[in-house]
Amino acid sequence: MVYQNSLSFAQKLDKKDPLREFRRQFHIPKFKDQDVIYLCGNSLGLQPKIAKDLINEELQSWSELGVEGHFKEKNPWYGYHHLAKPALSKLTGGTAEEVLACNSLTTNLHLLMVTFYQPTKNRYKIMIEAGAFPSDQYAVESQLNYHGFSTDQALIRLEPRTGESTLRTEDIISLIEENGPNLALVLLGGVQYYTGQLFDIPGITKAGKKAGAYVGFDLAHAIGNVPLHLHEWGVDFAVWCSYKYLNSGPGGVGGMFIHFKHGKNQKLKRFAGWWGHHEEERFLMKKGFQAIPSVDGWQLSNANVLSLASHQAALEIFSKARISRLREKSIQLTGFMEFLLEQFDESENKPEILTPKDPQQRGCQLSLSFNRGGKQIFEHMERSGIIADWREPNVIRVAPVPLYNSFEDVYKFTHILRNCI
Repeated sequence: MVYQNSLSFAQKLDKKDPLREFRRQFHIPKFKDQDVIYLCGNSLGLQPKIAKDLINEELQSWSELGVEGHFKEKNPWYGYHHLAKPALSKLTGGTAEEVLACNSLTTNLHLLMVTFYQPTKNRYKIMIEAGAFPSDQYAVESQLNYHGFSTDQALIRLEPRTGESTLRTEDIISLIEENGPNLALVLLGGVQYYTGQLFDIPGITKAGKKAGAYVGFDLAHAIGNVPLHLHEWGVDFAVWCSYKYLNSGPGGVGGMFIHFKHGKNQKLKRFAGWWGHHEEERFLMKKGFQAIPSVDGWQLSNANVLSLASHQAALEIFSKARISRLREKSIQLTGFMEFLLEQFDESENKPEILTPKDPQQRGCQLSLSFNRGGKQIFEHMERSGIIADWREPNVIRVAPVPLYNSFEDVYKFTHILRNCI
């Protein structure tokens, strides 16, 4: 697409946008009685208007039925988690047997590392990004310590080349091959939270499995952002949260993917819970855990129905919008923002875009690094009706989300940003 630096051009694109009506399905925060320019969906997605209705349905059932809502409600709570599977299957490229909404991201990461990090004398190392999200770093470090390893001994940190901000796929694969005999687990983000880099998930998975390691991904910034084909790519496992691009509410229910070949393997070690036991025998209260032969066998407890109701509200919107169409608009929105930012003059403290220029190596996020005054610029943006995300030491992350952001949002953001600079 050939972009133009004008408000009329942005408005023209919005008029042609086949997804423009989805914006109306979300509550947009206000600033001086006007919609804010909300570019923070990579931290917390906006609230779907139908979320309140679906949550109220379950509250009503609770008030009228009490415990009988587990089996007599319109969507019985006993199997409420199954409602999310069709949409999650489409968003992840997994089957219904491979996807599950449950727990929180880090809880799920620990549970799956119990299964997929079983170090031996020779194969004990874990590979992560040096700049991985802190929660992932803490989880990995604690798992290593639990098994008696120090991070210096068993943790491989991937770092960009000197003078670069993002990782090169060839460097990741090279380090996997170099550490192959000792590598137990490769664990990366799908989209890097700080830089917005979309990793080559199929290429990294292929290299990790060839080396004899398990391969898992934290999809917190990838699910609902970019198309995924986890089953086809042969990913062993993945975890995610639902409150960013999935718009399911603050602290919303997490999720996990486990490839079906592992889901059917009853011999894999795991931490078991009542809800992972065979559904038809669950209330027989028998001794001896018998796992459901799918990802559901990793469940611990009955589902948080109120959180799942909010999650379901968002997933219904995704099912209608379709991730392939959202991705197409995402590339255009982010490309338009990049084009406008490149019009800034170097003398204006022009931000450096850390996110890869190739649209196939990024989602709907640009990370802007400032040589000076970044925090003050960010604070001016806030006072001008823009909600974005500040990250130390000098980066403003902006995410034009295709479900509810417009091309006019992008144009106005860059215009205000220049004034703030």
